[in-house]
Amino acid sequence: MLVPLDPASTRLVVFTSGSTGEPAAIEKHLRQLDAEVRALESALGAGLDDVAIHGTVSHQHIYGLLFRVLWPLAAGRAIVPRAFFPEDLLAAMEGHDAVLVASPAHLKRLPAQLDWPSLHGRLRAVFSSGGALPAEAAHDVARLLGVPPTEILGSSETGGIAWRRWDQEQPAWQPLPGVEWQLTDGVLDVRSPHLAEQAWWRSQDRAEADGAGGFRLLGRADRIVKVEERRVSLDALERQIQAHPAVREARVLLLGGSRSALAAVVVVDASVPLPDDATGRRALANTLSRHLAGAQDAVTRPRRWRFVAALPTNAQGKVTEAALTALFRPERPEARWTLREPARAQVELPLDASLAVFEGHFTQAAILPGVAQLDWAVQLAREAFPLPPRFLRMEALKFQRVARPGDLIHLDLEWQAERSTLVFRYTSEHGPHASGRVVFADGE
Repeated sequence: MLVPLDPASTRLVVFTSGSTGEPAAIEKHLRQLDAEVRALESALGAGLDDVAIHGTVSHQHIYGLLFRVLWPLAAGRAIVPRAFFPEDLLAAMEGHDAVLVASPAHLKRLPAQLDWPSLHGRLRAVFSSGGALPAEAAHDVARLLGVPPTEILGSSETGGIAWRRWDQEQPAWQPLPGVEWQLTDGVLDVRSPHLAEQAWWRSQDRAEADGAGGFRLLGRADRIVKVEERRVSLDALERQIQAHPAVREARVLLLGGSRSALAAVVVVDASVPLPDDATGRRALANTLSRHLAGAQDAVTRPRRWRFVAALPTNAQGKVTEAALTALFRPERPEARWTLREPARAQVELPLDASLAVFEGHFTQAAILPGVAQLDWAVQLAREAFPLPPRFLRMEALKFQRVARPGDLIHLDLEWQAERSTLVFRYTSEHGPHASGRVVFADGE
């Protein structure tokens, strides 16, 4: 016999990383989840009878759990297994009315060449959450899929707060049923049955009322930083960078160190080639810096730039500060050449713990990966010798001793032109680390 679950004592634990990457455990009681499911059905369930729920987000994310599992179960809607690729998703939604549960990361990358018009009239709703959906991407989704996306504002801590449908240029946020909100010194406070306690919860979102019962977000209150005693709004900087026609999206962050510096990660517009060399990157950075000069002086403009085809995201489609910071961490140490001859070169490589190659490869200890050693050997050899363009094969590759942060490793390079072979050896005061031969060939 099935026993009804106690909404007060039945709970699950979700983990959120926010923007820092540090996991935090949050208990969600069944009463909170039940209240949120009821609010979603009341606000957004009209016209969704007899639809199948498709999604690109995992049920391990609180948004995916609610929209792809709990809400469909409570409403009696069919749940379709998660699709990972747009082509699979398109094929899966053929033949029946559907709802798509996605994230901004997925919606921004819908391939325009697929037959999305075949879904027009049968795709009843598109939901997006887990991060901000840029206006340009929202209108692209409406054009491709034939239905304006509905965006959900909320977090693991608060549950759902509000929603907005992109059927106008810049829609305001409408609170979900049962959610109260107020502004305190221009910062959004919320109170709802989706929270653990019946008390006002202070967000870090600046907002303003729209005069019709909703509100508009104005950026994060906690994104004010100090650079050389100057207060800088990272949100304002991002908006100014994105106003340039060469920019599709931008994120600005403050890099720590002996001297803090502003840094910008920029997704270039589709009409602009992604710069693939130092000269091109420098030229684009100078262009954007001049663009900012009208509103920002030299101190409050980014000093470091990275240009990417897409912002880095985690498995939940979120752009984290840790992933952005990693873009500015060096992959390779500064090379100190001690010998440069036509067929022989030697270089010292101090292994600093901040090198990006030490992160994510070995969870128990920081160890220099073998693939990095091979890559460095080829990179540095190309600086020292006229190597043929095409990699052919590796020979006699050996890894004898691990290299760790703090080690000073010596790389010995020998170019055997008659055999088109690069011989490399890594050593340190601890002994040999790695060695091998790389064979190259001319032509494509």
